[in-house]
Amino acid sequence: MLSLLDDMKAEDSVTVDLSDKPSMGNYMVVTTGRSNVHVAAISDNLVKGLKAAKYTGLHVEGLRQGDWVLIDVGDVIVHVFRPEVREFYNLEKMWSA
Repeated sequence: MLSLLDDMKAEDSVTVDLSDKPSMGNYMVVTTGRSNVHVAAISDNLVKGLKAAKYTGLHVEGLRQGDWVLIDVGDVIVHVFRPEVREFYNLEKMWSA
């Protein structure tokens, strides 16, 4: 999954361990695209790659807007942000505490 993000030039990818938080998946990946178009392209490519790897039950939100795309893979939740949106929500800090 992280290699797909690297291939699409996603920036500042961070993995947060959520295994001690029972209401969520095991991990959260937070990454950044440079623009709405880049966020959508990263997300679309990741979804295609996950489907090709036989992941099922994917849930995607926000792809059309391209500000913040959430991809729920089950045990892993991926957030792809524009830089300003990522800075505003600061999910890494909130969930790492």
